[in-house]
Amino acid sequence: MVRVELHGRRVGGWVVEDDRHPPTARKLLPIARVTGWGPPPGVLELAEWAAWRWAGRRASILVSASPAGAVKNLPRRQATAAAPAVTVVDPELGELVAAALSVPEASLLRLPPATDVFPVVLAAAQRSDSLVLFPTTADAAHGALRLRRAGVPVATLPRDWAAARAGGVTAVGARAAAWAPLSKLASVVVVDGHDEAYQEERAPTWNARDVAVARARRDGVPALVLSPCPDLVMASSLRPLVVRRPAERAGWPVLDVIDRRSDDPRTGLLSERLAAALRAHRRLVCVLNRKGRARLLACAGCGELARCEHCQAAVEEVQGALRCARCKAQRPPICTGCGSARMKALRKGVSRMREELEALAGRSVGEVTADTGDLPPDDILIGTEAVLHRVAVTDVVVFLDFDQELTAPRYRATEQALALLARAARLVGGRGSGGRILVQTRLPRHEVLLAALHGDPTRVTSVEAIRRAELGFPPYRAMALVSGPSAPELVERLQDVEVLGPDNGRWLLRADDPAALADALAGAGRPAGRLRVEVDPLRI
Repeated sequence: MVRVELHGRRVGGWVVEDDRHPPTARKLLPIARVTGWGPPPGVLELAEWAAWRWAGRRASILVSASPAGAVKNLPRRQATAAAPAVTVVDPELGELVAAALSVPEASLLRLPPATDVFPVVLAAAQRSDSLVLFPTTADAAHGALRLRRAGVPVATLPRDWAAARAGGVTAVGARAAAWAPLSKLASVVVVDGHDEAYQEERAPTWNARDVAVARARRDGVPALVLSPCPDLVMASSLRPLVVRRPAERAGWPVLDVIDRRSDDPRTGLLSERLAAALRAHRRLVCVLNRKGRARLLACAGCGELARCEHCQAAVEEVQGALRCARCKAQRPPICTGCGSARMKALRKGVSRMREELEALAGRSVGEVTADTGDLPPDDILIGTEAVLHRVAVTDVVVFLDFDQELTAPRYRATEQALALLARAARLVGGRGSGGRILVQTRLPRHEVLLAALHGDPTRVTSVEAIRRAELGFPPYRAMALVSGPSAPELVERLQDVEVLGPDNGRWLLRADDPAALADALAGAGRPAGRLRVEVDPLRI
């Protein structure tokens, strides 16, 4: 990594080739300063492939693959340590892991959510220069700690970038660790490969799981992706490995489906069975993916929906005022139709439901969202799905309005809903632990609920595969979203790509496969001006 003079200022860059004669007669400037070590050649080649695959600039990807600070010197390569003893409780699982790690192939191991994945990670980490990815930095830190206690030399990224660059260690980290500076991989493990946290939010929108699998295939080493609820992309591209049905079923908790089809709508989200659960269990976590006090209101006098006077969108109640989620306009809680100040909540948020749960349970209830700091000490918590990532263990998880997840206007809604149930299952444990998941719904026979009830994720993928094939969604077709001032010019240049839109300044591109889409975007070039290209968008 170096610094060079460009238009009177110094900018950073990477030396990717040496001893080349540039095709120019202009005077060349010397490198201003050598910053330090950068990614190894194999990662540079992978970044070039990823820039093509996700239609981005290679420099943007190399930023993720580079150390946060200057690395002037590398430590000594770790000496090969004695292999730690690996104990896999289930002999059949041990055989599956051994078979997966014995061939240079990418495999998908479907493990139920209550299964401890650490023995699998430890089996792969016995080889020096292995790569282990976790969906969050907290999970990665916990996994690295357990590996160190087992006697495995570990480099936690990005902190131990220099140690990983020197080699002889197992690199552990979250999304950016897919670009770990290991010169030659020995094996790859991706924990919870279905998790959306692996996809980069900024363009280029590369997926760490796909990058890690691609690295393993390039180096000819085994890759093992773990997931309790694999998505269709994983299921269609990786070799499947499955534990026995009794073991998989036992790894999912008891699911209580509260059928609300015959309930009076005026009772809101507080059913009789929910009240019984509040009395019977000490620790509960309630999930409702609606922040604020109310996300849909109507006038109590004339019944008119509360809408924004500027853009006519529905307004939400936030801190005693009505705010438009679209244009951010704010006004007092007054009906624009009749002037009444009495509003009734049609779609209650977390804050309002906390008050109602507190009254029903007769004890304190804590509120948790993505903006919450310290976790409240209460035994009963309510929050958005963020609460599932903040709590370690509980007796019961309650989804107050699961139909919001099942009927969400997103093509991956069913996969995302099953992932929520799998995350909740981690908190309550398997069928033998006594924990339970309560789901309030008016769709009790939905394939997502049947999959969790029977501990069989294929009940979702079999139905979803037919739906995706008919609608032309991944993995049967490749997609990208383009937006920004330069998007119309890019769309005009594209060839052999289906273009849908514009819709709110965005165009949806579809091609037969990812390679065809990447070639079309690369052939069109990048026009001047601001442009955002989201390849493999998660939420459309």
